[in-house]
Amino acid sequence: MTDIQELLLSRIRDVADYPEPGVMFKDITPLLADPAAFTALTDELAGIAASTGATKVVGLEARGFILGAPVAVRAGVGFIPVRKAGKLPGATLRQAYDLEYGSAEIEVHAEDLTHGDRVLIVDDVLATGGTAEAAIQLIHRAGAEVSGLAVLMELTFLAARPRLEPTLNGAPLKALLQV
Repeated sequence: MTDIQELLLSRIRDVADYPEPGVMFKDITPLLADPAAFTALTDELAGIAASTGATKVVGLEARGFILGAPVAVRAGVGFIPVRKAGKLPGATLRQAYDLEYGSAEIEVHAEDLTHGDRVLIVDDVLATGGTAEAAIQLIHRAGAEVSGLAVLMELTFLAARPRLEPTLNGAPLKALLQV
């Protein structure tokens, strides 16, 4: 494990039985509160943006906003929020997806992504991959290209990677931590 991985992992708190019994929640708020750890995380993700040739960063609601916005600033590219349905004004593209216990929809402003954009998707945790897969579909529908998917942490036991890799069309899926 690298020094950065050790730093990041040391700032993630496990919260048992949240939001429901049997779930071990990975709380990143201690990491966000530590300027050295948050800067290290931002720098690592901005490096991924640069290495993939990203021209825009998409942050997935809600913690993807917290991580993606400073990554975009550090990488010198635009930031695009992908929101829950009904949260954006004006014309949007919408994508439905399945969750463990139901379904949901996400949206992006129709004009925010265009042909020629290379988009890095940023989020905190990759769990089942449903939201990430819907974001990939939205980006493709907008005419843009996915340059990669970067997350702080991948929950490998949920096996999202095999589900997502075919939809990424060869773009990298980078997880700074795998648990």
